Parts: sequence; structure tokens; C-alpha cells
Amino acid sequence: MLRDDINNAVKEAMKAKDERKLSTLRMVNSTIKNADIDARGQGKPPLSDADLLGLLQKMIKQRQESVELYDKGGRAELAAQEREEIAVISAYLPKQMSDDEVEAAISAAIAETGAAGMKDMGKVIGVLRAKFAGQMDFGKASGMVKAALSG
Repeated sequence: MLRDDINNAVKEAMKAKDERKLSTLRMVNSTIKNADIDARGQGKPPLSDADLLGLLQKMIKQRQESVELYDKGGRAELAAQEREEIAVISAYLPKQMSDDEVEAAISAAIAETGAAGMKDMGKVIGVLRAKFAGQMDFGKASGMVKAALSG
């Protein structure tokens, strides 16, 4: 399970005295625990591995936005720190799909759902999220689905 991998990596980082990796993984664990607490408060079970992948992608996206802001503000040391965190978190995501693979997956999802227009976009995205959580950037995929359904 993904949680076990992260917890084992925390122990390894402690032994190796890798402060950046250790602090990043502790932050990941904290985010996961907070999400579990939120889910429990809503009467839901703890997050599944697929949910965790989405959470990790969200964390990476936040850091990418921070990198842009730090670069614009001339704060290279902070941008470098965020990039290191992105590298640590990315290690727990499956290999990302290429644009061609995403297009093929979108075509298959459209065929599977029988989507005919923009009103069916939610169905297509739902199928993609179920099958490819953590493997594709759904922000970019959303635009591609929209183009495929409107064109």
C-alpha cells in the first residue's frame, strides 16, 4: 500500500539523515492524516490508494505554482526547495501518460460512455479518473475531452 511505502521511506530518510526528504515525507503523511480525518468526519472510510494519488498530484501542483511565483520574485533558493519537494513526492506517483496515450484513453472513454456532446463530459472524466488516477494531468485532459466532444 502507498501509505506503507511512504512510512518506510520516512524511516529510511531518518537513517540516512536526509533532511529534505524527511521533512517532505512528514508533510505528505500529515496531509494524508488530515484528509483521513476529514473523510471520517463525513462518514467515509480512510482514503484509498487512488485517492492518495490524487492528493499527491494536488500537492505537486501546489508546489509547481509556488515555483513559478518564486521564480518571478527572484527567490531561486525557495524555488529550488519546492522543486526538491516535487521530486520526492513524484517518486510515489505512477509513470505519467504521454499526450498520445491520454488521447487514446479519452477516445476509448468516449466510446465506452457513448458520449455525444458537452453534457456527457462528466461521464468521460469520471471513467478516466477511475482508470487512470495518478497517471494523467486531469487539468490538461479536461481540455482535451472538451475539444474531442465539441469537435
